[in-house]
Amino acid sequence: MARKIILDLDTGVDDTLALAYALGSEELDLIGVTGTYGNVLVETGVRNSLAILELFGRDDVPVFAGPDHARKRDSFEVLEISEFIHGRNGIGEAKLPEPKRHVERKSAIDFLVESVRKYGDDLVIVPTGPSTTIAAAIEADESFAENAHIVMMGGALTVPGNVSAWAEANVNQDPEATDLLFQRAKDVTMIGLDVTLQTLLTSEHTAKWHALGTPGGDFLATATDYYIKAYETTSPHLGGCGLHDPLAVAVAVDPSLVTTIDVNMKTDVEGCTRGRTIADEERLNDPIKTAKVAVAVDAERFVDEFMARLTALAK
Repeated sequence: MARKIILDLDTGVDDTLALAYALGSEELDLIGVTGTYGNVLVETGVRNSLAILELFGRDDVPVFAGPDHARKRDSFEVLEISEFIHGRNGIGEAKLPEPKRHVERKSAIDFLVESVRKYGDDLVIVPTGPSTTIAAAIEADESFAENAHIVMMGGALTVPGNVSAWAEANVNQDPEATDLLFQRAKDVTMIGLDVTLQTLLTSEHTAKWHALGTPGGDFLATATDYYIKAYETTSPHLGGCGLHDPLAVAVAVDPSLVTTIDVNMKTDVEGCTRGRTIADEERLNDPIKTAKVAVAVDAERFVDEFMARLTALAK
């Protein structure tokens, strides 16, 4: 039986690819998408999610809006580098019709809490943006942290960050939220830059989507080509774009794609290392470890599965 999944997206290009991966995975039953900020504003992200779901014939999947900024800040504005990487519309300037549906009235926080209560171990939550919405759900209901199974894209343990020497972009948006997540959630798998930067897509891959001649293929290729072009400027040494968010969804499907270490984690929230994700020295010897951190990935197998699933979806 397919495992139920909720995606918490700030729907930029790699979130789009993560959503498509979930839709193309028969092992998963996508029961909802929650929207956060980061690559784009919440209102842009939920619009993108609705439009993508309609494109791939899944207008049965509800979309919920979460908090639109970190609690320690008064507001949020999209960073210039985010617009450069994801485009002003968040999806690489690819064009999609305005969605016919609207975001649900229920808040993302309520939806998350209610879903964990209802489905328990049959549900996995995959946040691919700041941890703000997940932290709010933890604070809203004591049982959420005890029972939620979370596979998050964010952080960096063995490699530098991508917005500073220490901080990865998602964590950097709300370090306090990620720290709360690490401190209180009982089952977290961190898919960070340690592994996502080893999973690369190139224009040779996207050419296969263009060749399909379908609306889905053209959309995925156009959005991803924009993303790849940005990587040629920001990270020319990689030779492609990192599949950050899709890898987190893939691990929710198949944990054997990555090698993890069991460790209790924390996030630095002060000083020059603010946003750093690192082992919590005060819980280092606790017998119970609440987090798994991915440190190696079977990149070839993942990219092959990624292309097979998205290509089949786009046909």
